[in-house]
Amino acid sequence: MTNELVVRQLGLTDYEPCWRAMQRFTAERTAATVDEIWLCQHPPVFTQGMAGKPEHLLRDIGVPVVKIDRGGQITYHGPGQLVGYLLLDLKRRDIKVRNLVTRIEQTVIDLLAESGIAADRLAGAPGVYVQGAKIAALGLRIKNACSYHGFSLNVDMDLSPYAAINPCGYAGMPVTQMRTFCGAYDADRMAALSLRLLDKLREHLS
Repeated sequence: MTNELVVRQLGLTDYEPCWRAMQRFTAERTAATVDEIWLCQHPPVFTQGMAGKPEHLLRDIGVPVVKIDRGGQITYHGPGQLVGYLLLDLKRRDIKVRNLVTRIEQTVIDLLAESGIAADRLAGAPGVYVQGAKIAALGLRIKNACSYHGFSLNVDMDLSPYAAINPCGYAGMPVTQMRTFCGAYDADRMAALSLRLLDKLREHLS
């Protein structure tokens, strides 16, 4: 059972109900509960982590702000961004939190490499970066040795809302997306990317 994973493709789903569902899943799981990965997109929303400072929201642009229970500061989710939530029993998988972060980052780096995009880490700033610009954000919550929340990958989206925040608490942090490097993503191309992402996640979580 250790490496078994249930995958849920949730499509475009409102942020808060999805977050509450992750909380319930984690609170109710037992030693026998199979781990799950949820992939989705969200309507425009800013999410602010537990230690998030309100001053990192620079101005109100009409996008709702949801204060949540992951680590990290403020980030943006919107259509055209691929979001992955990892609901994992870390003790059963024998994965430490720092190692989970590394595995998530490497999953995204490997996925981008398949599309000809050279990406890497930035010391002291979790996530994935291309030429110094953030392309993937990462934030987790660990409860009773089980993880929820996860990561977001900018694929083909409106990046303008990022100008209203200090992304992940970094003033002036540039952001980018896959479209800049390899063209537009329609629904079919996004679906194919999701499947490749799942293959990479299974590889790095096994």
